Amino acid sequence: MLLGAVALMPPLSATAATTTTAATAVAVSKRLLVVGDSLSAEYGLERGTGWVALLAQKLKDQAGSRGSVGSVEVINASISGDTTSGGRARLTALLERHKPSHVIVELGGNDALRGLPLAQTDDNLSAMARMARQAGAKVMLLGMQVPPNYGRSYAETFAGLYAKVARSEHTALVPFFLAGIADDAEPLRWFQADRIHPVQAAHPKILATIWPTLKPWLGASAAPRAK
Repeated sequence: MLLGAVALMPPLSATAATTTTAATAVAVSKRLLVVGDSLSAEYGLERGTGWVALLAQKLKDQAGSRGSVGSVEVINASISGDTTSGGRARLTALLERHKPSHVIVELGGNDALRGLPLAQTDDNLSAMARMARQAGAKVMLLGMQVPPNYGRSYAETFAGLYAKVARSEHTALVPFFLAGIADDAEPLRWFQADRIHPVQAAHPKILATIWPTLKPWLGASAAPRAK
């Protein structure tokens, strides 16, 4: 599911992504949980070619080298079609099962596709950030944007929602993690035939957008537990 500068389609039915891990040969020092929708669940892609798998491989390759963030296990718990309500409902079990040191939340696009109230999306994202922090994990939000046909007011409010939650819940933020793809001069070249999901070639670009924020975030000390 993608909300870019291209035509939109109805949200896809929920299909669970295969949970993947990438541990290095040395002892794992950090555990990164990714909770997202089809943009992180490799919808329409060959397994192992989405941005989460690319991140896991990048971290594995860098583990032990000078300037690396250490050994990180990556767990992809993304589900195609998921909303912030769905993510919120399953987060407690994910936190208990995986006990992550870091959590990335990539959700909200399907909320907009379904016309769900922005206040509900705000509340769900805020709750997920608090839940993860209460479990002792650091949190990062991956922001999304909607195209102009949603109306200027709605689009601006939706885009600003992620920054608002990041400020109030003290999380890291990538304002628009599809930057350089959905806003490209020729965006259709980066999307599958449905005009919603990025093609395989777009996923290294997605990782390149996230990495400058993600690397120092992963390298910092663990987050204090939220009150």
